[in-house]
Amino acid sequence: METDSQWADGARQFQRIFGEGWAQVLKGLQPPAAAAAAAGASSTAAAALPSAPVRFAPDKLAALQAKYLEEAKALWSEGLQTPPAVADRRFTSEAWSKSPMARFSAAAYLLNARTLMGLADAVEGDDKAKARIRFGVEQWMAAMSPSNFLAFNADAQQKAIDTQGESIAKGIANLLHDMRQGHVSMTDESLFEVGRNVATTEGAVVFENDYFQLIEYKPLTPKVYELPFLMVPPCINKYYILDLQPENSLIRHAVAEGHRTFVVSWRNADASLAQSTWDDYIEQAVIQAIHTVQEISGAEQINALGFCVGGTMLSNALAVLAARGEDAVASATFLTTLIDFSDTGILDVFIDEALVAFRELQMGQGGLMKGQDLASTFSFLRPNDLVWNYVVGNYLKGETPPPFDLLYWNSDATNLPGPYYAWYLRNFYLENNLIEPGKLTVCGESIDLNLVDVPTYIYGSREDHIVPINAAYASTQVLPGPKRFVMGASGHIAGVINPPAKKKRSHWTRDDGQLPATLDSWLEGATEHPGSWWTDWSRWLAGHAGRQVAAPKAYGRGTRFKAIEPAPGRYVRQKA
Repeated sequence: METDSQWADGARQFQRIFGEGWAQVLKGLQPPAAAAAAAGASSTAAAALPSAPVRFAPDKLAALQAKYLEEAKALWSEGLQTPPAVADRRFTSEAWSKSPMARFSAAAYLLNARTLMGLADAVEGDDKAKARIRFGVEQWMAAMSPSNFLAFNADAQQKAIDTQGESIAKGIANLLHDMRQGHVSMTDESLFEVGRNVATTEGAVVFENDYFQLIEYKPLTPKVYELPFLMVPPCINKYYILDLQPENSLIRHAVAEGHRTFVVSWRNADASLAQSTWDDYIEQAVIQAIHTVQEISGAEQINALGFCVGGTMLSNALAVLAARGEDAVASATFLTTLIDFSDTGILDVFIDEALVAFRELQMGQGGLMKGQDLASTFSFLRPNDLVWNYVVGNYLKGETPPPFDLLYWNSDATNLPGPYYAWYLRNFYLENNLIEPGKLTVCGESIDLNLVDVPTYIYGSREDHIVPINAAYASTQVLPGPKRFVMGASGHIAGVINPPAKKKRSHWTRDDGQLPATLDSWLEGATEHPGSWWTDWSRWLAGHAGRQVAAPKAYGRGTRFKAIEPAPGRYVRQKA
């Protein structure tokens, strides 16, 4: 039990530094006895749990051993005289290439990393167990890179010499600063302020309750489309990912295209929302926002967009409204949204019955899922880019990361109510109940996506690691109405926030209207187009927005819906 106890102690230490979300990964990878001990089980019960040894495919193991011995022999034969050059960007600077010792340590590390990843691939077992082992090995190898340690990092050593030790002093100051703020700095956060140079599109808050503020934006055109447009961003993040800078704001783009645009700005959950449920967020937020936009505009129907978790929530709201016989939404746009949770990508390593039951026990009846824990979990999905890169730059080199609006937003964490979070994990990620007609009851209604017969625009990003492109495409098979699917290049955020003026990346469309069962089949008939998907979406949305009418002269409507405060409002400024 000593080893298990040490593992549990180590997991607690790691949790203090990187947050509970990452600690859950350790719990998923540790020996079963240690997992029970870390969860608070008695030592007797923990000792009684079975131990499942890891087994390897013999042929793969033999080939891997032979290859390792061959490459290790070649590396040691070259020694420090002519160590091989390495292509990994962590080790390609002039300082690394000039130092034989540094090049040798990098080459030895990469050899070991390749071998360990090969061992992970040679594991015999079910897909989930293999994915967890591979994920754990990837995390370990990312953490153990010689670039992460001053004693081995040739760049950091050279900078310390060049600055006569000033870089080390700055690195210590950066570390102390990040310890005080509770997260690793990804950008110079002092250069950004919500409402000053991010989230600056002009508008006003016209409704608020305990869950959200509704922002209406000032028209930029003399006429607007008859059907107003509502955006539902994810409540796991701040809404202004859709409104970073004027030149990359999807909100401003929609307003400039002539849409009377409204956006949900979520409240950052605190103790007053600790009992809030999924039903509360659907009824009191998404459905409330839809009805409020209808009342303000006087339109019988609106167009709506959901992004990421916001799209999942929008699909639930539409199903509830359909069950009630309401036809409030004329069209729906889903951006990188999971509706069919059959394929959840790398996030699947976190999800099993034990973890979900633990979350239900921990916070299912009340509590908060801390925003920093969620942020840490997502950062470790790309550890070299979103964790160790900043550890090296901030602390070993004493650098201040450059200003980047997207990374400022990424660090602006939000809390979630525990009951909401636990219900979401079980019913979607674990059991995939949303696609089963009548399986879920939401807001008192038995919901069936087959009743959500509205035109939909479904967008997925090709390199998305949060909503895999196959999972985004899967929505085309469960939503019954007329559908258009578009695939964009890049990832979960960069693929979405891709304004046409930048002329970056590509997108793929298929204009014959066919939506076969798989993405691969769809791609066989798809055409690649240079640049942003926004222009394609704008044309589609205009076709569902009705005629054009005179733009409103004031925010809200009458005395009931008046401007409460200027955009971006108070809620988005609340810190986790």
